[in-house]
Amino acid sequence: MRSSCVLLTALVALAAYYVYIPLPGSVSDPWKLMLLDATFRGAQQVSNLIHYLGLSHHLLALNFIIVSFGKKSAWSSAQVKVTDTDFDGVEVRVFEGPPKPEEPLKRSVVYIHGGGWALASAKIRYYDELCTAMAEELNAVIVSIEYRLVPKVYFPEQIHDVVRATKYFLKPEVLQKYMVDPGRICISGDSAGGNLAAALGQQFTQDASLKNKLKLQALIYPVLQALDFNTPSYQQNVNTPILPRYVMVKYWVDYFKGNYDFVQAMIINNHTSLDVEEAATLRARLNWTSLLPASFTKNYKPVVQTTGNARIVQELPQLLDARSAPLIADQAVLQLLPKTYILTCEHDVLRDDGIMYAKRLESVGVEVTLDHFEDGFHGCMIFTSWPTNFSVGIRTRNSYIKWLDQNL
Repeated sequence: MRSSCVLLTALVALAAYYVYIPLPGSVSDPWKLMLLDATFRGAQQVSNLIHYLGLSHHLLALNFIIVSFGKKSAWSSAQVKVTDTDFDGVEVRVFEGPPKPEEPLKRSVVYIHGGGWALASAKIRYYDELCTAMAEELNAVIVSIEYRLVPKVYFPEQIHDVVRATKYFLKPEVLQKYMVDPGRICISGDSAGGNLAAALGQQFTQDASLKNKLKLQALIYPVLQALDFNTPSYQQNVNTPILPRYVMVKYWVDYFKGNYDFVQAMIINNHTSLDVEEAATLRARLNWTSLLPASFTKNYKPVVQTTGNARIVQELPQLLDARSAPLIADQAVLQLLPKTYILTCEHDVLRDDGIMYAKRLESVGVEVTLDHFEDGFHGCMIFTSWPTNFSVGIRTRNSYIKWLDQNL
């Protein structure tokens, strides 16, 4: 009996050691976040073991776990019709909200899910619930794009998928089919989906063939650059769940089908050192000492290496491509963008990406709403239902939908 108690105590202590991580006191629901993070880390470790054993690529294994536990069929309710179809060969899930009697045509949001360009799905519960809520509360048509993921495809194929699906949706006959007002369409996405939405928005401003233009763009804690992994938010949240800096850098390397040997060098900005000429002209576009308010820069110092590893940018020129890093786009492109909403979270390595993008857009005359949540963490907006219901998840979702309702 005593040995059983000792064993149980040891197991509980081991579990607590695995789950517990130090978190700032201001983060929403800290113990729940620890449990969520521990679950995700556990799934990552299982997928890494599967990869080590040669059974599957670790990202395929991890996404199989995520989708298996969260996949939801296209189930319609009395208020929202949900169907799976494809737009020009790209899978989409369409949510058709109830029409308003006084408005024969509906508003619409094209939504792109997050997941590091490699994980999640438009068909998992978290995104299905988000899009259902948007369709019902906005009386809108929501098109959620099921773009192809790493490692089946790499940059820029994800962009090609979302562009192709969105262009198809914008055809007059397709908008008419779904009873959508061509003047009230928004592009939106979270995390890597926010990256793809921003890239699509920039591309569409330069496409003269498009008859129907986007009215709005709404970016939720978007990832927007890979030149500086030592912005104040990267330094502050280096180990913060659910997106530590090391994991974000690996997502970038995976997106470009790069070499993991580059990760440590990129973490200390060796890929954009002063001797890397290709990056020289772009540094000013994300100079956070001038783009960020003092309340965010605090006492953090820029990390600029004098000499680094020029081979990284030579082998991964995509790092300096505005399609992958919309924050470094030319001013001439930025000034053509529509009214913009950007949601950022304090406890997120990507916080400063969003704030700097808002600042650059404002500087060229784009109307921007920057919605910052002091207790937010990366990914929080999709965590609104039990057992992963966070108070900040509900507040961010409500704030996002409220802005869409007022502006779309």
